Amino acid sequence: MRVLVTGASGFVGRAACVTLAEKGHDVIAATRTGVTPTGAAEARATGDLAVLADDDAGMDALVADVDAVLHLAARVHVMRDRAADPMAEYRRMNVSVTCSLAEAAARAGVGHFTFLSTVKVNGEATEGLPYTEQDTPAPEDDYGRSKWEAEQALAEISARDGIAVTVLRPPLIYGPGVGANFLSLLRLCDTGLPLPFGGITRNRRSLLYVGNLADAIAAVLSHEAAGGRTFLVSDGAPVSTASLVGLIRRALGRREGMIPVPPALLRALLACAGKAAAADRLIGSLEIDSRRIGHELGWRAPWTLQAGLTATAAWYRRNPAAATGC
Repeated sequence: MRVLVTGASGFVGRAACVTLAEKGHDVIAATRTGVTPTGAAEARATGDLAVLADDDAGMDALVADVDAVLHLAARVHVMRDRAADPMAEYRRMNVSVTCSLAEAAARAGVGHFTFLSTVKVNGEATEGLPYTEQDTPAPEDDYGRSKWEAEQALAEISARDGIAVTVLRPPLIYGPGVGANFLSLLRLCDTGLPLPFGGITRNRRSLLYVGNLADAIAAVLSHEAAGGRTFLVSDGAPVSTASLVGLIRRALGRREGMIPVPPALLRALLACAGKAAAADRLIGSLEIDSRRIGHELGWRAPWTLQAGLTATAAWYRRNPAAATGC
């Protein structure tokens, strides 16, 4: 199968290109510059996709002669957004570009469109029960709302134009090349200092190794039953913050070294320091039930959480810039 991958030079895109090539697909990488990433057989320069979205001929050329589209390019969650109108920027990239690309794919007769969404469409936290695909979407931030709007638009395009659409909603993704919050957590765990997370043992956080996500994408592309479906995807069993930090520290060759500060006290201290959102991520739960993709497509995560963290730690150790940010 010839698969066009947008965002092919990004964190998820690089892993997807390699995995799809290993599965025997011809990967056509759509990147801003046209540089061909590892695993891709060909690259197509897009420039700014948000600009290209207004050019039907340009979009038609981008999707020409492919069997499937994997749409990864997006404006991701921004912690300190400086845009004058953040929601307009999210809609511009995550909704308008997605619709333009899907419509071009439908015009070209592309059979399958896979869209990487986010568990933030479901919400920001779980209490007791994990999120499932049957839950009513309840996004709370602009990023999650833009992804939900894109999902709804894709459903309309699929119904109108007949192109099969599959939506994947992952939780926090980690792996070699990771950045943002997870990279910050790696750096914190690598300090060797005692960390105040030993008391956070009852929350439940789902994670997804980038290699598992790439493998799930390959499974979606190989099953006709994936069309018209939405799947939550994770490594499997959730983990507490204390357990996760312990696993990361062991993978980095560090002692666990955690202090059992009561979660309520830690939350209050972080809130006083202006880090209430960080407290929610560390202490709260965000658990997903990813059994549907296994039941319907027979997919199982090939990497365990420990194996994924070990691979991530090995990458971190090989790349001094990851540790220093330089």
